[in-house]
Amino acid sequence: MPDASATPVPPTPPIPLSALLAREDLGLRRIAGPSDPDTVIHWAHTSEMADPYPYLLGGELLLTAGVHIPEAAGSGTYFDDYVSRIVAAGGAALGFGLAPVHDTVPRALVAACDTYGLPLLEVPPQTTFSGVARAVWQLMAQARLAELRRVTEAQQSLAAAAARPDPVAAVLRQLAQRVSGWAVLYGPEGAELARAGRAPEAGPVTALGALAGVVHPGGTQATGPQGPAPTPVPTPSSATDTVGGTHLAAYALGGGQGFVLGVAAPRRDPGDHTIASVAAVLLSLLTGEQQSGSGAARSAALVRLLLGAAPEDVAPLLGGDRWTVVHARPAADGPAPDAVAASALGAALGSALIDTGGGVVRVLVPGHREPTAQEGWICGVSAAVGPHEWTSADGQAARALARARATRAPLVRHGERPALADLVPSADAEAHARALLAPIAAAPALTETLRTWLSLHGSWDRTAVALSVHRNTVRQRIARCATLLEADLDDADVRMELWFALRDA
Repeated sequence: MPDASATPVPPTPPIPLSALLAREDLGLRRIAGPSDPDTVIHWAHTSEMADPYPYLLGGELLLTAGVHIPEAAGSGTYFDDYVSRIVAAGGAALGFGLAPVHDTVPRALVAACDTYGLPLLEVPPQTTFSGVARAVWQLMAQARLAELRRVTEAQQSLAAAAARPDPVAAVLRQLAQRVSGWAVLYGPEGAELARAGRAPEAGPVTALGALAGVVHPGGTQATGPQGPAPTPVPTPSSATDTVGGTHLAAYALGGGQGFVLGVAAPRRDPGDHTIASVAAVLLSLLTGEQQSGSGAARSAALVRLLLGAAPEDVAPLLGGDRWTVVHARPAADGPAPDAVAASALGAALGSALIDTGGGVVRVLVPGHREPTAQEGWICGVSAAVGPHEWTSADGQAARALARARATRAPLVRHGERPALADLVPSADAEAHARALLAPIAAAPALTETLRTWLSLHGSWDRTAVALSVHRNTVRQRIARCATLLEADLDDADVRMELWFALRDA
């Protein structure tokens, strides 16, 4: 039997033995053993074996009615042997049920539990062992719910901190508060870059710095008799230690930049590792973005745009002078795409320039990349244009997506081939379009419905799908357009003229 301290236990939060004793409906009473408030149990187990050692994992509340106790047990070493085996197996406590076998707890058992430091509980006759086990699992469920709630609240607060103007310092402060300890960010050279919370004594601080070196990439070890030259060895992603009663943990941040998160806390509560791991992920993104040349270029481009620079002046910072706009929606009806799904789509299309909103993901893709259909998505793709045409390309992608949804095609591209409309000077075409469409210009819903309806050859159903409205709404809008424009929309010539006008509107 392995050491009880290394024996695996169920992946459920342990509960304090005191919480079980506080249940008035059980009526349990501690009659022997230590009254340590830190005593916890991992589950309840019933056994009438004289030696339950081979069947225990450790951390159990062992329940017995004393069926296994021989008549002459009090005069020998039976109870000492019995209790010592439970302690050796890692049992947390012993519950002895009164009736129908024993009216009282044997005195020799009480003495043995005091001797070996095993808490002994008296289970009254009206309390069943199954009732005790059910109470244990109820308390565990409550502890699990509290742990999940704590982790969820911590995740939300850490995410909010990461959005602050000083995200690294804010995340460290929030982490230190959540674990009631100290959080520090170590740089690639091992120096402290930022810290938050109340620092522990010098000993744990020094030990935490050494622990950070354990997870820092680039560790080495000697090769042995074959030669003194060190060889690289894999480094763990996290490490823990306890020094002077202070619990220490170190987490290597992703991105390969060598940053390490260190945490020191006076205790280690359930959920602390998960909370610290969330902080490590956020700090990995923050430090990775700071070290990323492309991230810095995107930030510079955004700042210049906000300060009034023209798009064509900042486009070189983003990596090209020709760009394609992609609009995408999930192929299956469901919730709007989240940031993770949008990032995955952008990565598949080869761009980190992503925007989500209104249930549509918009991606600005470098012109040298050819967007292709993506599994699970419906995409509309604009023509490749220069920065000064980004706005028109955005409209092209939106119309292409609407057509893709209506025709149930995975991807539709905006056409670029020359047309008859190109023979008319753009200024004249725009002036004619404004005059022709003036009666409906004040109603964008009518204009967009007419454009979509004409692009789909007058199909009521497809237009309704593309606009996400009822087909009767489409009919009413088209009828209103015909009235305001004083036009016969059944006439092919009228439709063609309106289509050219809408393209230039």
